[in-house]
Amino acid sequence: MSRPPGEPVPEPRLTHLDASGSARMVDVSGKPVTAREATAVGRVLCSPQVIALLRDGSVPKGDALGVARLAGIQAAKRTPDLVPLAHPVAVHGVDVGLAVVDDGVDITATVRTADRTGVEMEALTCVAVAGLALVDMVKAVDRSAEITGVRVVAKSGGRSGDWRVPERRATGGETR
Repeated sequence: MSRPPGEPVPEPRLTHLDASGSARMVDVSGKPVTAREATAVGRVLCSPQVIALLRDGSVPKGDALGVARLAGIQAAKRTPDLVPLAHPVAVHGVDVGLAVVDDGVDITATVRTADRTGVEMEALTCVAVAGLALVDMVKAVDRSAEITGVRVVAKSGGRSGDWRVPERRATGGETR
């Protein structure tokens, strides 16, 4: 969504704080239901030994990528149980991609809904928990596996419209 030329940019404000500075859940009941989508990414950095095991499908604990995918989907649906001010939304779709790369696993999650608020937190939670599950699956082989770069890279729908991170920062695991 673009702003007309000359229209002032509103001051950023923290909508989850009331006038006294106390945390509150924003009331979204007056907002229209719209189709919304958010995509988040992250990376699990791990040793060459883990990469070889993932590529061979021979991680000692089993299907590490499959477990991570399911953990991410489950986490997206449970986001309001984990993030205190996240609204319970009807999660209509979750896609989790895990790509084994030379130094780790890139995780991409896209969450979709038709609701009154967005699903950025669901996408972030999906990536973070998929990463945690993957670390759990490989920790016997690599105790220093690390989750990094978890961030939203795109969202669509709602009053603020579409947004996408600049292309140079859109891939999983890049340093800032």
